[in-house]
Amino acid sequence: MSLKVGVPAETYPEESRVALTPEVAGTLSRNGQRVLVQAGAGIRAGFRDAAYAERGVEIVPDRTGVFERSDVVLQVRTHGANPENEEDLALIRPGQILIGMSDSLDGTQAVSRLAQTGATLFAMELMPRITRAQSMDVLSSMATVAGYKGVLLAASALPRMFPLLMTAAGTVTPARVLVVGAGVAGLQAIATAKRLGAVVLSYDIRPTVKEQVESLGAQFVELGLETADAEDAGGYATAQKDDFYRRQQAAMADVVADCDVVITTAAVPGKAAPVLITEQMVVGMSAGSVIVDLAAERGGNCACTKPGDTVVVGDVRVLGPVDLPASVPFHASQMYSHNIGQFVDHLVRDGEVSADAGDDEIVRETLVARDGRVVHPDVLEALGEPVETTQPLQPSSTSST
Repeated sequence: MSLKVGVPAETYPEESRVALTPEVAGTLSRNGQRVLVQAGAGIRAGFRDAAYAERGVEIVPDRTGVFERSDVVLQVRTHGANPENEEDLALIRPGQILIGMSDSLDGTQAVSRLAQTGATLFAMELMPRITRAQSMDVLSSMATVAGYKGVLLAASALPRMFPLLMTAAGTVTPARVLVVGAGVAGLQAIATAKRLGAVVLSYDIRPTVKEQVESLGAQFVELGLETADAEDAGGYATAQKDDFYRRQQAAMADVVADCDVVITTAAVPGKAAPVLITEQMVVGMSAGSVIVDLAAERGGNCACTKPGDTVVVGDVRVLGPVDLPASVPFHASQMYSHNIGQFVDHLVRDGEVSADAGDDEIVRETLVARDGRVVHPDVLEALGEPVETTQPLQPSSTSST
């Protein structure tokens, strides 16, 4: 029989994305999988049940039915990233495969509790940054959405327009926007701010991104700091010592004071976001200025950030949005669905999903738990548990039931 792939509705507060769109679900069906989707799972993202049914997807009336009948469960937020939904643990069975974002490096016991169910967990946020995995990189996809939406939030909150305008009533000078961090979210923020007509500056600890920043029409800010070890092999920024961040803050103060909008995106995977904008720097900005902290979920790059809220400090508004991709659920789901669909295609061979990493870096780096225990070294380290150095686990697979 065909491998059964199930998609339950997301239950995390305000989460409006869906793990599979009708288009990708239809592709999996044509590839031999039997796709089950909980009734109404895609409605908040703009996908009706009828659109799934037209592509051969079976609509299941309740969440329990999806878990009971599925060999593989696809989610935007699995249990680790949705700790408030403890009821799912009772629905998960040994050998079942779960794929989604799990916040596995946060060091919480949620992943351990999920592992104890005997299910196999693949964490999409751990996808390696290699060429073969680019089509599965959910962090880049969601960062693209966050960078775009972050600029729109800033433009809406700023009491002035972004572009230069020559009018009969006089000249409107363009807003000055500083984007801190030139990863995927930062580059998208730069491009969006430029399209809106702002003068855009950008700073990143990694000097290698200067060419990318300038190719989008922004000015790259150089602070004269030594940053030779600022980038890891995967292209991510590396954490620095406190003394470096203090010197960085001092050098950046004048740049921040001269801008109307600051959008911060700096994050280090699995760690708290570095504080780059101090309260003193916020107070030094002009009245009406806006800071949008896209690192709010990790504590924030601004010392004044309150995750999920907006605070006013010295006439400056500091926005701390969380889960921004969920605020653009149609396209965010479309991108996420493509990523996870490509990953399922990568895992399935002859109607089975193999959890044997072998020499496959994609499987090895995303496999978090199986056979009742956490097996990923970085996740074990985050949990404060010993990293095993014994022989690897024997191959494990799930096939249709």
